Amino acid sequence: MIKREIYLEKLRKLRDEHIIKVIVGVRRCGKSTLLEMFRDELLASNVSQQQITFINFEEPEKIGVEYEWRKVYDKILSGLLPDKMNYVFLDEVQSIPEFEKMINGLQAKKNIDLYVTGSNAWLLSSEIATLLSGRYIEIKMLPFSFKEYVSAYENPNVDHLFQDYMIYGSFPQTAELVRNNKTDLVNDYLAGIFNTVMVKDVVARSGVSSAKTATNVMRFMLDNIGNITSPKSISDAMTSDNQAVSRPTVASYLSALADSFLLCPVERYDVKGKKLLQNLEKYYIVDTGLRRAVLGSKAEIDTGRILENIVYLELTRRENTVRIGRVGEKEIDFAVVDKSGVTSYYQVALTVRDESTLAREISSLRGIDDNAKYLVTLDPEERNFDGIRQRNAIKWLLEEVWGELHDLG
Repeated sequence: MIKREIYLEKLRKLRDEHIIKVIVGVRRCGKSTLLEMFRDELLASNVSQQQITFINFEEPEKIGVEYEWRKVYDKILSGLLPDKMNYVFLDEVQSIPEFEKMINGLQAKKNIDLYVTGSNAWLLSSEIATLLSGRYIEIKMLPFSFKEYVSAYENPNVDHLFQDYMIYGSFPQTAELVRNNKTDLVNDYLAGIFNTVMVKDVVARSGVSSAKTATNVMRFMLDNIGNITSPKSISDAMTSDNQAVSRPTVASYLSALADSFLLCPVERYDVKGKKLLQNLEKYYIVDTGLRRAVLGSKAEIDTGRILENIVYLELTRRENTVRIGRVGEKEIDFAVVDKSGVTSYYQVALTVRDESTLAREISSLRGIDDNAKYLVTLDPEERNFDGIRQRNAIKWLLEEVWGELHDLG
């Protein structure tokens, strides 16, 4: 089992702090397993089993009470040890109607350390966030990074594994299927995730009126990953393709798809004017394998988009604020602000060995002064072009462990 150290370390630091740990992310990205890993660490640190309450609300038969927040709440309280810290794990808590009342009540108890997960941004809607104001920390979880993906192998050929990573994506169970040479099962598994998310998190939770239309919007977005779009341009394109849908409907469905963590919207930023642009965004998919499962093998042709998507997800994993940059009429793939407020810029391309391609890719970066600038490619060489540093994507993705892996490919 691959340990999710980046997330486990956060939970370790927050242990016994009187604040709710809210872990959110797309279904099957590993939230339940993360809680189980942390529970096992607690048990190994002399916390007794009696101090731990673990409820997965997608397995109602294990709760032992009716699916009502007050009855679940009372059951949890009845099992607490009064003179010790109690660790309460509530997995997929949004399945309980009025769950926020239960969370609020449990948080009021001084001897409860509370951890909850959810698969829809509605878990922290404005009303609930107001109710819990100042009493929770949100931890956003994604499928495996490439570093995590590689760590499952004893003697990794990283170039070969990166091809698998691009094609099949990085959901934990997908990675297991690939490692066990069962790639023929991957598409069915990912299609199951997609359908579950569409039914449970997009349609049921967000109140969209047509699952078919929502799916058509999603398919359109997957076919246009990394392209600048707007609800109007999407509506016009789909209508011309005999899939008539209004601009407001597209906007509401995009919001629902983002709330389900399937799509990741990215704002555009005027680098010179230092302001957000109010119209037009780009969208990326939470897992590149999902894109292939929905669109079919034609998605594999778009290797450049897939690489750009992977770089976006990695920048997000590293806790950056990621936006699309604009310098005059030119676009920069990513304008990135780290936790200390420092801005850097990233351009992504499959290869820049052709001189005209290189000139095109770095032209927008040349207009920026006094910031770190990177050109991420699959070319093995790493060069410097007047302050623009070319990075090999695989090395960049593995940079914290590259010293151990660089000669294994």
